[in-house]
Formats: sequence, C-alpha cells, structure tokens
Amino acid sequence: MADGYDRFDNEGGGGGSFVMGLLTGTVLGAGLGILFAPKSGSELRGQISEQAGNIANVASDRYRKVSEAAGDLADRGRDAYQKARDAVSRGADEAQRYVREATGGGSSSSAGVSAGGSSGPSSAGGNSPSRG
Repeated sequence: MADGYDRFDNEGGGGGSFVMGLLTGTVLGAGLGILFAPKSGSELRGQISEQAGNIANVASDRYRKVSEAAGDLADRGRDAYQKARDAVSRGADEAQRYVREATGGGSSSSAGVSAGGSSGPSSAGGNSPSRG
C-alpha cells in the first residue's frame, strides 16, 4: 500500500512536463488546423510563407535589440572595471605613500615609489598628512 503513495512523493517535476505538453499540443493543433482548413493550395502556401516571413522579421528585430543591449552592457562593464581598477591603484599608491611617510621614508623601499610620491619626509611638512 505504501508503494502507491511513494510514487507521488518521488515526482519532482512539478508542473513543468504538463506545461511543456500543453504548449506542444497547442502548436501541433494550430499547425494541423491551418493544414486542414478549407483553402486552396496556393492560398495556404501564401499564408504559410507570410507567417514565416513575419516570424523571421520578429526574430531578426529581437536579435538586433538583444545584441545592442549586450554591447551596451559590455561597454558599461568595461567602464566600471576601469574605474574600479584606477580607484584601487590610487588607493594602493596613497597607502604606500602614507606607510613610507609614517615609517620615516626609508630608502630601502624606494623601488616602489610612484611618480607622484615623495622620496622622503620634507622639513616643511607639505606632503605629510595633517593631524587635527
């Protein structure tokens, strides 16, 4: 008796297979309805050709729109990546400069000095961070 109930518990498909069957039946029914409609062969071929052309135009238009949107998103992604990369680079340069100034600006780590950085502490205090 428990076997009958277990069968329903193990079905994990939900309603996906039902919806797929419903859509398949709808498409097949519409196709058979068009084929068996009382029209002459030339009218039927013309209607099928017209519908195929409409579907091709819609598909082409949607493909173009999606391609444009994807290109725009790719450009925005590249811009965001470049901005983040520049911000991280500036932050790292400033952190290195502050560490050098805080430790007395030893010449042993002067290989990592950036073009805008100082080579040591100045007597005027112009490059040191203000404390207040």
